[in-house]
Amino acid sequence: MTATTSASERLGSFVAGLRYEDIPRPAVEQACRMFLDAIGCALAAWREDPRKAGIARAVAEEFAAKGGASIVGGGVTHPALAALANGILANAADNDDTHKRALIHVGSVVVPAALAVCEDRGLSGRDLIVAMVAGYEVTARVGMAVMPTHYRFWHSTATNGTFGAAAAAARAMGLDAAATQAALGFAGTQAAGLNAFFETGDDSKSVHPGKAGMNGVLAARLAALGATSPPDIFGHPKGYLAAYSTEPDAAVLTRGLGETWEITQNGYKPYPSILASHSPIGAALEIVARHAPDPARIESVAINTYATVKSHFSSKQADSTMASRLSVPYCVAVALVDGKVGQPQFQPDRFQDARVRRVLDRTEVVADAELTKLYPEKFPARVVVRMQGGESLQAEMMYPKGDPQNPLSNDELAQKFRDNARDYLPAGDVEKFISAAMDLSSAATLAELTRPLRARS
Repeated sequence: MTATTSASERLGSFVAGLRYEDIPRPAVEQACRMFLDAIGCALAAWREDPRKAGIARAVAEEFAAKGGASIVGGGVTHPALAALANGILANAADNDDTHKRALIHVGSVVVPAALAVCEDRGLSGRDLIVAMVAGYEVTARVGMAVMPTHYRFWHSTATNGTFGAAAAAARAMGLDAAATQAALGFAGTQAAGLNAFFETGDDSKSVHPGKAGMNGVLAARLAALGATSPPDIFGHPKGYLAAYSTEPDAAVLTRGLGETWEITQNGYKPYPSILASHSPIGAALEIVARHAPDPARIESVAINTYATVKSHFSSKQADSTMASRLSVPYCVAVALVDGKVGQPQFQPDRFQDARVRRVLDRTEVVADAELTKLYPEKFPARVVVRMQGGESLQAEMMYPKGDPQNPLSNDELAQKFRDNARDYLPAGDVEKFISAAMDLSSAATLAELTRPLRARS
C-alpha cells in the first residue's frame, strides 16, 4: 500500500483478505456471542411485538424471491430479503447489542446480512464468523469516524450499519479487494435512516437495520456483477464523511485495522430498552435495593447524565411499547415502581399504570456538563430521588451492566437467549442452539443450525 491509498481501498483489502486464522480467539468468541444474541433478539420479537414480526415476515415473503436464506419465524427466501426481515426482527424488542463509541446495534445489521449470504451459499460456521467479524470491524470504524455529530439527524445503526452489511456480504461472496471497495461505495450512496422516531417509537426504528442489511447485500451483489460505484466514498468532497458529519475523523477508519479488534468492545443489553437508559436503570434499581422507596411518596426524580440523553431520549411520550423503551424517564420511573426492568415493563398495563405515570410526571433528565465529558468512554448517570419530607436518595453508575467494562458472562448471555427463545423453541432445541452457536467454528454447514428457526408447522 502507498501513502495515498484511500480508506476505501484499505478497508476493501482488509475485508477481502481476512481469514479465520487471522482472527484472535477473543474476537472469534465475541462473534459467536453476537450471533447468539442477535438470533435470540429476533426470536423474542414474535412474543414481544408480534405485529411488527408479522410485518417483517410478510414484506420479505411478498416478493416471492427464490433463495436459500432463512427468515426467523418464516420460510426461505433471497438473502437480501432475509437480511431485511431478520434485521427488523432483531431490533423489534430493542434488546440488541451495541458498540458504544459508534453507537450502533451492529448485530441486528451484520448478523442477518452475513447469515443470509453464508446460508444461501452453503458455507460453514467459520465462514460466517469471518463475514461477521469483517462486517463488525467496518461498521464500528465508520460509525466512530462520523460520530458524535452524525447523531444529530442520522440513526447510526441504519446509516453506518449499511457499510458493515456490505462488508459482511462481500466477504461471504468471496469478492476480491476491488469489488469489495465497490460494494462499500454502493453502501455509502444507499445509507439512510433518520432519528425522527425517538418521540413516537414508530416502526421506522426497526425497519432501519433491516433495510441496512438488505442494502448491504444488494451493494455486494451489484459489485459482484461488475457495477461501479464511487471509488473513494469516504474521502470524496461530496462523499460520506463530508455529508454525514460536521467533524469527521477519517483516521479512525483504518487505525489499528487488523490489530485492534472492535468486536471485542461489543456490549450486550440486559434490559430491553435504549442503551442510554441502562445506567439510569441500574442506578434506580440500586436505590430500590438499598431503600425500597414508596412510589407514592416520591416527590421528584432527577436523572443527571450526559447531554445526548437530554437531547434525544428524554421524551415522556411513553404511550406505546417502543416509545416507552426509548424514554429514559419512563425506564427510570418503572424501575422505581416495579423494582425490575424486563419485557413486561414495556407493555400497556405498565406504561398506562397510574403509579408509574405519577412517578414519570415527576422525573426529569438533566444534562450534566461533568458527566458529559465522560461520554462515550463511560455512559454515566446519577439518579437522585427526593421523597416527601425532604429525604434524598441517590445512586450512580458509570458503566451499565453489559458494557465491555461490566460485561455479561457467557452464562448470563445464554440465560438471556433462553428468556428470548423460550416461547418459540422447545427447551431441548434452545440448549442445542446455545451450544452450537458458541461453537460456531465447528459447523460444517449452517443448515442444521437454522432449520429450527424457521416457521413452525
